[in-house]
Amino acid sequence: MVRSTIIVRASDALPLAASVDDEQTEQKLSEQKQQAKLVFRRLTPQSEPRLSIESGAYTLHYLITNNVVYLTIAEKAYPRKLAFSYLDELSKEFNSSYGAKIEEARKPYAFVGFDTFMSKTARLYSDTRTAQAASGSSLDRLNDDLQDVTRIMTKNMEELLWRGDSLDRMSHLSTSLRAESEKYRKAARNINVQAMLRQYAPIAAILFIIIILLYWRFS
Repeated sequence: MVRSTIIVRASDALPLAASVDDEQTEQKLSEQKQQAKLVFRRLTPQSEPRLSIESGAYTLHYLITNNVVYLTIAEKAYPRKLAFSYLDELSKEFNSSYGAKIEEARKPYAFVGFDTFMSKTARLYSDTRTAQAASGSSLDRLNDDLQDVTRIMTKNMEELLWRGDSLDRMSHLSTSLRAESEKYRKAARNINVQAMLRQYAPIAAILFIIIILLYWRFS
């Protein structure tokens, strides 16, 4: 079943709304919620618009649309089709209610009132049999990509986060190498200038003396 949901702005990972979870749920999902924050920070315009991420006994499903990320944490056995149907329901209602205000939001959880709709919809999707019967018309309205859940990628959380860490390290290493390369280029230019000075300074000094002597003789 759907356990927890959070909605953030994709461009800067600003939390916009979230489900109100009890203390027991918070404790059980503390690791997954921390992982969700890492996922939000690593999303880019090139990220998959829909993705399922396995994490222990749970799966994180997210949907990105209109610069908003809708993410829910569900039990691993919970059907992906229902999870994305649930997220699709949220995205339509959230965009209808707050679409014009999303970019203007400056403080976290500016749309906390959306929890009422999330709670009601989560209860509807809490039981798979009830959800399948009640959301049949909703599922029929989903586009082909969403209906064919086999097209939605599934990744392992450890692999995803490791890859993210590796990319971060590669980016840092690349930046460091560029800085070092620039430093060495400057050092090489200085060495070349010094070498030219050592090579041509005596000749320049002799020419200068000759010019001074000629000027003094014929002046």
